[in-house]
Amino acid sequence: MAITLMNPSGLPEIDAYRQVSIATGSKLVFIAGQVAWDAQGVTVGHGDLAAQVEQCYLNIGTALAGAGASFGDVAKLTVYVVDWTPDKLPLFMEGVARAAAKLGVTPVPPGTLLGVAALDVPEHLVEVEATAVVD
Repeated sequence: MAITLMNPSGLPEIDAYRQVSIATGSKLVFIAGQVAWDAQGVTVGHGDLAAQVEQCYLNIGTALAGAGASFGDVAKLTVYVVDWTPDKLPLFMEGVARAAAKLGVTPVPPGTLLGVAALDVPEHLVEVEATAVVD
């Protein structure tokens, strides 16, 4: 794998992700922000943050596979959540855990979570984009 994930000494260890990824591969893969659409473009989980997070991560997995990559190749995730407040973290993590169980991986690369006012359509609560490096 082209990605090594780590928590350097002096930075806190966070269960949800690692603080640093070191990329050594030569093929960069940039995944557009994925929302909670199924393959037909129908929104999954109206009003359900956990269900939408799960679908976003599953869509990232599908996009990675299409590029010949996997979550093990992801150098960084960026997540946008509508009207984010810290009390939404358990629902967010539930969605990540459900996707991880279906994908057979724990997606823990470095990431940034940003609260936003809105996304592309009103029913979308979350969007996830990824950058991967493949040997």
